[in-house]
Amino acid sequence: MGSLWILYVAIYVLVVAGWWMIFTKAGQEGWKAIIPFYNLYILLQIVGREGWWLILFFIPIVNIVVYVVVSLDLAKSFGRSGWFAVGLIFLPVICPLILGFGDARYVGPAAKGGQAA
Repeated sequence: MGSLWILYVAIYVLVVAGWWMIFTKAGQEGWKAIIPFYNLYILLQIVGREGWWLILFFIPIVNIVVYVVVSLDLAKSFGRSGWFAVGLIFLPVICPLILGFGDARYVGPAAKGGQAA
């Protein structure tokens, strides 16, 4: 049981590190990635969506669609394809690490046309 908790904490730390680097690459402060709900608000800013979209994350079924749209926008904001967005959706531990620690560069908010950074 104890080793399971250690594994859980290790995975959590990796995920936080990936998101911290994503936020940093996008010009935000990394600590914003660890504050619940506020991190979603900042993520919406990074991808170029309006802040009121945060409300949509609390509506059942709609939140799934919004998550897919934001994942697509995030991938495009870092110059990645829609297939990388599929990875963000189905491999939520690995793909943020690749985006944060890889060679991906923030090119601007995709929802607003990108190329702003």
